[in-house]
Amino acid sequence: MQWYLVAALLTVLTSSQGILTTLSQSNGKYKYDYATIPFLAELFKLSFSSFFLWKECQSSSPPRMTKEWRSIRLYLVPSVIYLIHNNVQFATLTYVDPSTYQIMGNLKIVTTGILFRLVLKRKLSNLQWMAVVLLAVGTTTSQVKGCGDAPCDSLFSAPFQGYMLGILSACLSALAGVYTEYLMKKNNDSLYWQNVQLYTFGVIFNMGWLIYGDFKAGFERGPWWQRLFNGYSITTWMVVFNLGSTGLLVSWLMKYSDNIVKVYSTSMAMLLTMVLSVYLFNVRATLQLFLGIVICIISLQMYFMPVNMLVELPQALPVTSK
Repeated sequence: MQWYLVAALLTVLTSSQGILTTLSQSNGKYKYDYATIPFLAELFKLSFSSFFLWKECQSSSPPRMTKEWRSIRLYLVPSVIYLIHNNVQFATLTYVDPSTYQIMGNLKIVTTGILFRLVLKRKLSNLQWMAVVLLAVGTTTSQVKGCGDAPCDSLFSAPFQGYMLGILSACLSALAGVYTEYLMKKNNDSLYWQNVQLYTFGVIFNMGWLIYGDFKAGFERGPWWQRLFNGYSITTWMVVFNLGSTGLLVSWLMKYSDNIVKVYSTSMAMLLTMVLSVYLFNVRATLQLFLGIVICIISLQMYFMPVNMLVELPQALPVTSK
């Protein structure tokens, strides 16, 4: 399967996450404990990867698996980064409004490109750097509201701590993605074996988060495993399946493609979600959304198309004999 097919499927799944999550609500509220969704998604990814790893082990050519603890422990790091990132997200939203947070989140597009260069030593051309910056500008433009919708100065009215936490959140998100790509490509181990290590720690950390929630609430609702499926509907299970499938596709991209492809997929998914919301939830379409889509499409062409298709290169003059 080519990377662009995986990226297209990732775009579709990511764009439907927010829509499915909204549809899983009842009268604007969740009937289920939404903290159980990431846990079950990690469990789904672990089960899926374990099954296919077992199938690989049954084949005539067993997969390569590095089993030393010094290698396995490296897969603990992304779980720690994501745990810190989730807490920074909540802290940021205590200082800034959701619209400002969403716009600041686009910084991760640029920070991913910077870490992509510094950590993975992957060089981008000047044209590709321009495309990455254009992508950030396009996604930001699509999210900016007009002066008739909200005060124009609301974007700059948050405390200084809010902006610092927003920048930290973007850096942590980019760091987690780049580090995961480093793990996936540092050796020729089986993708499913790498996923098993990654998602085992994911299950453990999400379980720990549920236990922490019980302690924090004084076990008023009982232990988390007794209410694990309370309030679940078909739509809720679709959210779990969607989130789990998205994670599996991302790990494939990290192994066989790179973070920039993932950034483009998630950015295009965000725009697709906004367009679908216009039709499904009667969200008003804006000029900013149209301009943002146009800018992002230009960015996509600039980054992935060969240079000779973007600009007309000068032809070499024929050599004439004297």
